[in-house]
Amino acid sequence: MEARLELKLSQKLIMTPQLQQAIKLLQLSRLELSQTLAQELQENPVLEEVLPDAADDTPEGDGEPGEAMASMEAGTTAPERQPETEGEMELKSEFDQVGTRWDEYIDEMSDGRDYGTIEPSEDDRPSYDQTLTRMPSLSDHLMWQLHLSVSDNALLAAGEVIIGNIDDDGYLRATLDEMALAAGTTMRDVESALAIIQGFDPVGVGARDLKECLLIQVRYLDLQGSLVEKIIREHLPDLEKRKYQNIAKVLNVTQQDVLEASAVIIHELEPKPGRPFASADTQYVVPDVYVVKVEDRYVIQLNEEGFPRVRINPYYRKILGQKEGVDKTTREYIEERLRSAQWLIKGMEQRNKTIYKVAESIVKFQTEFLEHGISLLKPMVLKDVAEDISMHESTISRVTTNKYMHTPQGIFPLKFFFTTGFTTAGTGAEVSSLTVKDTIQKMIREENPAAPLKDQQIVDALKARGLDIARRTVAKYREELRIPPTSSRKGNFR
Repeated sequence: MEARLELKLSQKLIMTPQLQQAIKLLQLSRLELSQTLAQELQENPVLEEVLPDAADDTPEGDGEPGEAMASMEAGTTAPERQPETEGEMELKSEFDQVGTRWDEYIDEMSDGRDYGTIEPSEDDRPSYDQTLTRMPSLSDHLMWQLHLSVSDNALLAAGEVIIGNIDDDGYLRATLDEMALAAGTTMRDVESALAIIQGFDPVGVGARDLKECLLIQVRYLDLQGSLVEKIIREHLPDLEKRKYQNIAKVLNVTQQDVLEASAVIIHELEPKPGRPFASADTQYVVPDVYVVKVEDRYVIQLNEEGFPRVRINPYYRKILGQKEGVDKTTREYIEERLRSAQWLIKGMEQRNKTIYKVAESIVKFQTEFLEHGISLLKPMVLKDVAEDISMHESTISRVTTNKYMHTPQGIFPLKFFFTTGFTTAGTGAEVSSLTVKDTIQKMIREENPAAPLKDQQIVDALKARGLDIARRTVAKYREELRIPPTSSRKGNFR
């Protein structure tokens, strides 16, 4: 053991703040990037947004973003500013005078004179219905009924807690003990309030499970003691599995009677009473990349619509070009903000270039998919694109996160194109797992409802097409496609 000095050469990646910002910009979605740019425009005075009608009207002397910084580092002065005209000098003098007595200027404007504002009368105001901005939620609807039905304070408090614990499907997601403690009332008050709420519209709301929800609706339809109620109380699992013969045998009725009662349950009762109040807002996907076929080749276009175009404010660059009249603190602050703005603009440019390269590589690998659809989607992994454009796999992963591509076959996430595959027997061609899923889905869609396909039958059908896939893999893909098993697909009620 001894202490000594020695030199050692090594290579390592240092994550500078600029590199971290570039990586962060790379993986942002369209919405996140738009929010980031808006925040930078608010926080950085050196940045300014270029309006669409002024995009090409760059003031004389703007130059590149780093022009002022480069001239300062080289020890040269910025180009001389043109002498101000007489009109500009008068306008500047007027603004200077207003700036020195801003408070007085505001007071003069607030002298009580009428500047054209109108206070509408009660008759001119729109009705309350016309001022609504959204549809009432399930909670609002239930609370309105509660305040119309209950006047007792204890029941009202218990009812409000109960409604607060009803989810969007209309089910109660808390125990009576928890709600009694939260409302500061007795268990009896909570039970009474729950009984009242379970009589509200929509019918079945406030139930604690599916059976209770359906039984509430059975009482509303005046079907107590019927075969429908018996099936719900005692044979709901058998009904889910379409075991009509078992139900008929236990209840000592015909299978046709069971089918008719099942039709009432399936078509007349609502398993999710809160569904009519669910938010129906449609979230549209805005693609980041457009792939358009022009003659015999595919052209890639980046979608920059919705992003503010930013540039360096020429005013601050001219300030940095002045040798005198700017104190050290102000100069350092502007220089720091200018560097930050430059890195943001460069990061945006690098982001666009990287997305374009990745999209170009995907189009090259998946040309047959663009032409003919999912049946010819090729298996592809991140490494394939990374080697094609000489980038790291982690970079490809960041680029393809939360980004979408518009193709002739539809809009798809960039991650959609990266799938595992299977090798077909005989030809040796590779088939994507998504293609296999699509094939399974088509088989089940075209099956006979009276005799649905079993997983082993699907395996045999795929093997006949040259795809040797295990039964458990078929079951896994079927579950991912949210296709129920054979027992649940059998029958006329699907």
